[in-house]
Amino acid sequence: MVTDIEIARQANRKPITEIAAALGVQDEELEPYGRYKAKLNQSLFDRLADVPDGKLVLVTAINPTPAGEGKTTTSVGLGQAMAKIGKKAVVALREPSLGPVFGIKGGAAGGGYAQVVPMEDINLHFTGDMHAITAANNLLCAMLDNHIHQGNALKIDTRRILISRCMDMNDRALRSVVVGLGGKPNGFVREDGFCITVASEVMAIFCLAENLHDLKERLGKILVAYSTEGEPVYAKDLHAQGAMAALLKDAINPNLVQTLENTPAIMHGGPFANIAHGCNSVRATRIALKLADYCITEAGFGSDLGAEKFLDIKCRLAGLTPAAIVLVATARALKYNGGVPKAETAAPNPEALKKGIVNLGAHIENMRSYGVPVVVAINRFETDSVEELQYIEHYCREQGAEFALSEVFAKGGEGGIELAKKVTAACEQDNSFHCLYPDSSTIAEKIERIATEIYGAKDVAYAPKAKKALKEIAALGGGSLPVCIAKTQYSLSDDASLLGRPQGFTLHIRDLKLSSGAGFVVAYAGNVMVMPGLPRVPSAENIDVTDDGRITGLF
Repeated sequence: MVTDIEIARQANRKPITEIAAALGVQDEELEPYGRYKAKLNQSLFDRLADVPDGKLVLVTAINPTPAGEGKTTTSVGLGQAMAKIGKKAVVALREPSLGPVFGIKGGAAGGGYAQVVPMEDINLHFTGDMHAITAANNLLCAMLDNHIHQGNALKIDTRRILISRCMDMNDRALRSVVVGLGGKPNGFVREDGFCITVASEVMAIFCLAENLHDLKERLGKILVAYSTEGEPVYAKDLHAQGAMAALLKDAINPNLVQTLENTPAIMHGGPFANIAHGCNSVRATRIALKLADYCITEAGFGSDLGAEKFLDIKCRLAGLTPAAIVLVATARALKYNGGVPKAETAAPNPEALKKGIVNLGAHIENMRSYGVPVVVAINRFETDSVEELQYIEHYCREQGAEFALSEVFAKGGEGGIELAKKVTAACEQDNSFHCLYPDSSTIAEKIERIATEIYGAKDVAYAPKAKKALKEIAALGGGSLPVCIAKTQYSLSDDASLLGRPQGFTLHIRDLKLSSGAGFVVAYAGNVMVMPGLPRVPSAENIDVTDDGRITGLF
């Protein structure tokens, strides 16, 4: 069996200059990073400012198995299929985090014959964006600790520091640490911790900033701590935003790569959807809309997480309107939601499929509630039986949902032609897109709306720490901001064991955080962690490099 990495290496890649030229990008608007990847600079944005936008297509999914369900593969394959039917499309994706690459899911550049290349570069260091974001975040932390060490003129309360260091790797040992040990020369001793880079507010700001000026303004608004007198302390009070922006000045430009079929793909930013807002950068989406008739983008994990945040946060803040939503479903994920262990989802199990398919129904209803046409992409796996696929198709018909069998993994663009035709047709349908809640609702009202209408909860319970945070956020003027709920991706609820379509449960909010630079409030539900840990057998154990520099084991 040919592996994904072998397929990628056999691809007939074109120089990135050719991919750019086909899009109408001029030489001076391209910053090459080697032969097959490049950045798109600000001059391109300036030149295309008045060009009409294309259609925005969002790809999301049902609740996944721990291995994921192929949203990136579907997105890439759909972009390739658009070219097959004569449509000009650009795929706009997130950059992979090293956490999942070396953890449980492996690479995140698509799979089979629907991949973006060069996949080894993309899955590892790429153009250095993740490292730049990590450095900018940790510079802010270093400047905060240095300010305290040098006399603490701002009277920062070391018990109420809100910013944490980050790294782009799963490492549970860093969730809670103590810094400053070793005596006075090493700074002030205090409790600290790490989050993964893709969960940091700097990542969220990076993805929502319109340009370099906006980036710097947002960085300055990061709420880093409170003073001993209870006053907020922001990054601008530490004079950190300029240096942070300097570290990000190149990273803020979107990355251009290509698919296996030489269609264009823009990859930029990478927030997780379970602990962050789960969408690629606004800049990448905007430039893709200018360069093509269709921009195909994805939002992480199930639609209850990534799509809800794309629609209620990204579209709200950036003024975007999706023309259609593609909902990826797989037989194995539906069987998983029917109670089958991950290791057994490849085996036929009609009873589990019938039990778990209600999960698909919930996601169809949720996405329709935003007033956008929905198309179900049934992502076919080699182990799927004809009967299982027919049952899913029958269910979609019962729900009145458009659907198409997607075989892009095995066939590339050819395997997505039916899906591409359904999606282009959906883009021409009536569209009454609206967000789930108005800005004027309180934070508690917004959380309750998401919990009851999207998740299926009966109510919301707040821990004492969360109740206190609600009052503080309101006092700082954050009550009108959208909400980013951090919770498990495996269930519509905040309990990963409640599969299928749980109803009547209570959503538990343990804490909230004002991400004033990003422009939203994060609500932490259940036991979700902002620094994941590695599994018992991490993917890293299978990754290696040969003596001649060839990487193995990424898939």
